[in-house]
Amino acid sequence: MIQYNNIFNNDNFKCIAQGGPYYIYEHQEDLSVSPGTASMAYFMKEMNVKRRQVLIQLNNNAVRIQAGAMQWMAGNVNMDSGVTGVGNFLGKMMKGAATGESAAKPIYTGQGLLMLEPTFNFLLIEDLANWGNGIVLDDGLFLACDNNLQESIVKRNSLTAAAFGGEGLFNLSLSGQGLCVLESPVPRTELFEFNLENDTLKIDGNMAIAWSSSLTFTVEKATKSLLGSAVAKEGFVNVFRGTGKVLMAPTLPGTGMSNWNGPEQTTATK
Repeated sequence: MIQYNNIFNNDNFKCIAQGGPYYIYEHQEDLSVSPGTASMAYFMKEMNVKRRQVLIQLNNNAVRIQAGAMQWMAGNVNMDSGVTGVGNFLGKMMKGAATGESAAKPIYTGQGLLMLEPTFNFLLIEDLANWGNGIVLDDGLFLACDNNLQESIVKRNSLTAAAFGGEGLFNLSLSGQGLCVLESPVPRTELFEFNLENDTLKIDGNMAIAWSSSLTFTVEKATKSLLGSAVAKEGFVNVFRGTGKVLMAPTLPGTGMSNWNGPEQTTATK
């Protein structure tokens, strides 16, 4: 038997979301500060820059997590590397190199609690039942999922899609019935959600963080001609076609007040 003190009865450590066995906890303030870091901690709090962690409650179920993400586990919890042999490991290494994910994702089973390492990213719990045949993830978004979900690697339709779309050539796709936890660069409240039914969505830049695997992804000129695209200063756009869902971050992290993607500025003359 384990008693948990100053963890779940801690006012500074609050559960802000829950889905299935996954609980998202948020550190309300960074209290471990020194005089030299106090001002930074103050502004981080004001701008909602907080540490967040995922707690997973295991009750004879199994979950798969990003390698190195475990912070602590308590109870009758067992870990398996998820690697069955040399050939399997080499295959996972190749997939990991292609998608930016860890080569192997350890599997945790049993009864007890599993806490993941803190992150400053925002955490999303996604039910694959809302994504049709599956979900395709932008690089680095995967954090954890039910072990019964299947992983596959989705290849871009062409090298042009990777070169001009600002994306990699491969992406991780999850399918099946269950939940997954993603690390998002922006909070859920800022994400744009598009539900397509035999329609088309075009996005300027790699701002889509996840989309249904049923959608066809291509990269195309913003207009029919290269000259027209050059004049419009749009170039190539990411195009999603079909029936499914797209989650899009409205801004890229770190852009600040830059008007790089804004309208062309003109200079008034006297």
